[in-house]
Amino acid sequence: MKKDLLSINSLSKQEIEELIAHATSLKKKQKASKPHKPLKGKMLGMLFEKPSTRTRVSFEVGMLQLGGHALYMSCKDMQLSRGESVEDTARVLSSYLDGMVIRTFFQHTLETFAHYATIPVINGLTDLLHPCQVLSDIMTIVEKKGGLKKLKIAYIGDGNNVANSWINASLTLGFYLHLACPKGYEPDQHIAEKAKTDVLSQINLSSDPFEAAQDADIINTDTWVSMGQENEYQKRMEVFKNYQVNSSLLKVAKKDVLVMHCLPAHRGKEITDEVADGRHSIIFDQAENRLHMQKAILEKLLTEH
Repeated sequence: MKKDLLSINSLSKQEIEELIAHATSLKKKQKASKPHKPLKGKMLGMLFEKPSTRTRVSFEVGMLQLGGHALYMSCKDMQLSRGESVEDTARVLSSYLDGMVIRTFFQHTLETFAHYATIPVINGLTDLLHPCQVLSDIMTIVEKKGGLKKLKIAYIGDGNNVANSWINASLTLGFYLHLACPKGYEPDQHIAEKAKTDVLSQINLSSDPFEAAQDADIINTDTWVSMGQENEYQKRMEVFKNYQVNSSLLKVAKKDVLVMHCLPAHRGKEITDEVADGRHSIIFDQAENRLHMQKAILEKLLTEH
């Protein structure tokens, strides 16, 4: 039976831990120039409605390194743009391909495709969730800190798809997470409510960035203006101006705090150059780990299918 990765909720705690361990192993193999090609002869489809740098390149390169092939497809170049249904597209592409990565606006579109597809479907980003990003971020934290236990992870900024996936990860793995988002820009209401009502939850939601950063081991942020929100730019710049990750914020965190940003970064907005390029930053480590985590995900889903 095929398995999809539509949300971090698609995975158990054990499966996440296994993915991190395998991604770490794959990283070591690549650094040692040891070939590993379990997906020889496999074909991955990549259906993107939104532009991408890290997601597209990491999946394409990862698939090639694993011995398979990747086919990039823009929605505007397909019959989807002329009214062909998601359901029919899923059925047809399932007969040509061994797996799909989909990057789209609506979670419902992704879930509809996965329902009608007979091949594994991976969420490459929706407006609601970005599971592959957070899985590779967690891999990076484990790599740098040795684990998640007893860590305080802070997320500061917009309650967007990355924030939602951090909440899902905390609910599954049980680590302490403190999110600081402006009022009116909190994470998805349904996901936030689950965080509040789950008896085992270690999630704190507030609007104070300094409270979230206090004694934090990890400070994480993201862009203030996501794709599709460009018309809100000026308003968001005003709303989020006090949520910048800068040297003042780092002063209240632990001395060995690590700073993360899933990129692309708008320097001078959500994060300063001083912090992004400073000794606390692991931004480019987490970007590199997108490749290794995508490979672990691909191998798991496309070999078990």
